[in-house]
Parts: sequence; C-alpha cells; structure tokens
Amino acid sequence: MTAYRAAWVCPIDRPPIKDGVVEVADGRIVGVNSRQPDAAVRDLGNVALMPGLINAHVHLELSWLRGRVPPADRFTDWVRKLIPARGGVEQPGDPNVVQFIEQAIVELRASGTVAIGDISNSLASPGLMAAAGLRGVVFHELLGFKERDGAVVTASRKARTTAALHAVPVSIAPHAPYSTSPELFQAIRAEVDTSACRITTVHLGESPEEVEFLAEGAGPWRRMLEVIGAWRDDWQVPACGPVAYLDGLGVIDERTLVVHAVQLVDQELARLAAIGATLVTCPRSNRWVGVGAPPIERFYGSGVAVAVGTDSLASVEDLNLFAELHAMHTLAPSVAPRRILESATLVGAKALGLEGELGSLTAGKRASLIAVDLGGGADDVEEYLVSGIKPAQIEPLNL
Repeated sequence: MTAYRAAWVCPIDRPPIKDGVVEVADGRIVGVNSRQPDAAVRDLGNVALMPGLINAHVHLELSWLRGRVPPADRFTDWVRKLIPARGGVEQPGDPNVVQFIEQAIVELRASGTVAIGDISNSLASPGLMAAAGLRGVVFHELLGFKERDGAVVTASRKARTTAALHAVPVSIAPHAPYSTSPELFQAIRAEVDTSACRITTVHLGESPEEVEFLAEGAGPWRRMLEVIGAWRDDWQVPACGPVAYLDGLGVIDERTLVVHAVQLVDQELARLAAIGATLVTCPRSNRWVGVGAPPIERFYGSGVAVAVGTDSLASVEDLNLFAELHAMHTLAPSVAPRRILESATLVGAKALGLEGELGSLTAGKRASLIAVDLGGGADDVEEYLVSGIKPAQIEPLNL
C-alpha cells in the first residue's frame, strides 16, 4: 500500500481535508483521511490532491482543425466556415487525423482529464483512447434531415460493433434538431435502448437560429438546408422549444447528455431536471462560435445535473478543462466552487456511467488522481481550483 499526503485533499463527495492522506493499493483507493497511516507516506507537498477530471463533451477527430476555423459572431456563420475547412468526414485510418487525435489525448491527460465523452462521425478514436488508457464513452454521431427511417442506424451497426472491440464503450447519438429528422431521432433512440451502452447525447438549444427554426420553421438553418439540398417539404414545424420537441418525440431521458443549452429558458431547464438528463456546458466554445455566454447561474438554479466539456479544438483554444471551470466561475461567481468542481468530476462520471470507477476520492474507486500545485498556497482551495489552473501545475497520478 502507498499513501499520498497533500496540503489539501479534495475528495469531491465531501469537504476538502487539510493535510490529508489518500491510501492506495493495487490501483484502487482504500482510504481518505487526515491521519498518518501505518504505510510509508509519499509527501506531495503544497498541492491539492483530487480525482482526475471528466470532459463530458469533446470531438477528438476534429483536433486537426485547431486554428483553422476562426471565431464568428453568429453560429451559422461559424458553421459556414467549418464545412469547407473540414471538407468531409474524417477517415479512421487517416494518418493526419490519427496524429492529431493522439496529440489531443496527450493534451487531455497532461491537463488532468482521465475520461471523456467523445463525439465521432468516423469512429477513429476508440482504439487510440484504449491504447493511451483514456477512459470514457464514444458516441457515434449520425445526422440526416431527409432520412425517413432508420436505415443509416442499421448501416452503422457493424462499424460500432467493431469499434467497441477496443474495450471502450461505443454508443450512438443524433447531432441536433436542425440536422436530424424525427424518424432518425426515434430510430437512434430505439437503438440506444437495446445497446450495451445505453447512454446518448445531443446538441440542443445551442443557438438562437435553432430556436427560430423549431418555433417558425424559418431562418438561417432552413435556408442552409435548402441550399445544400437537405430540406424536406413534409417536415412539420413543431412550433415549440428544443426540449419540448425532443420530449414530444420521446427521445430524451435520464440517460441523455444535453450539450450546450445556451438558449433554454427556465421552464426547459426545469423539464431537463425533472427528466433526469445531464446538461453539459462548454462556455469557451459557446463564445467562439457566437452563440453567447451560457447562463451558468440559471443552470445550477434549475436543479439540472451540470457536467462540463471543452468541445472540439475547432472551437476552443485548448482542451484544458480547468480553463472551462475558470470561465464558469467568472460567468457565475455566486455558484459555489465546490459545485463547479463536482460538475467536472462526479457529475461527468455519473453521466458517462463511470461513477463506480471515477469522479471522487472514494474507497474502491480507481486511483486516477491528479496533484495540482498550489503555488504560494491557498486558504480556500476550492476557489483556487476554479480560478485558472495551467497544465504546468498538474501532475497526473493515474495508477
């Protein structure tokens, strides 16, 4: 057994412990306390010892687009820049895609992330995640506004089965209401309900243009669908908000990660809380793509479970989840730092079905720890941890 002593131990599921000790054996946590154990102690010094972070929303296969898609003032303008820059769907064996995914995984690990919710069109990531020891769930994202059945779901089954052989859970997910037909939404839901990994995710309530599209059947999204030949004249305008739309289709529940939600009103947030869905906020990406600042205080005030993601390197400077926590704290100073830290650890782990292994310093869980250098010290360690931690301050202890 090995014991690690730190100036502060932050278990997440209980208050921080000053001069705390975490005992580890065979890669598992066996104790968290403030007493000196019988075993030899490794003194980590002036650090905060805490569980590794959970990045609940990232697109690893877009990592090669870093710096290639500039910020925009409106989401549909940003998408118009993304499409030509991307060129098409990434291929799993493309050495350029693989190289940048590998680099992104190194960056994630170096900044304290131990598990992710990865969105993938190509399924290039599961094998690379497994090789690097990065845990999480890969969501095979499908879209098609003109799809009238579940044929694309059936066609994707073999690829998902093959990808899951890497021992990384693989699920299936719709993209968003403006890019996925009602029939495809429901076919994906049916597939999730019978899959080994029964978790899904969806981009929802991200932009004002999406809200306009669902309420009126008009605006930039309709025009874009018409231009690219993806519009269907028999689509019935739902004349409601994003949550009510998916709720009415029966495709959202407690196993759904709702990503962004920037435009959702209080009633919609309350409905997500009642359903038991998890809201994943990506504040720096929201700023980059021009959809506005997420209402962090309203998210927490609604009672919905809040997790955190970075989104892709096409729309964010880096994959340092601590930078997202700083953005959240800046946007919502009234939200207790402990709740923000919980969002980036335990809530994310629960959303991805990993709460039995990760997310808190609890006996029996994996000893996937990170030590954060406190510099000159911190009287309020939780406040310090949401105030802008750099990767150079982080020592991963992924046992």
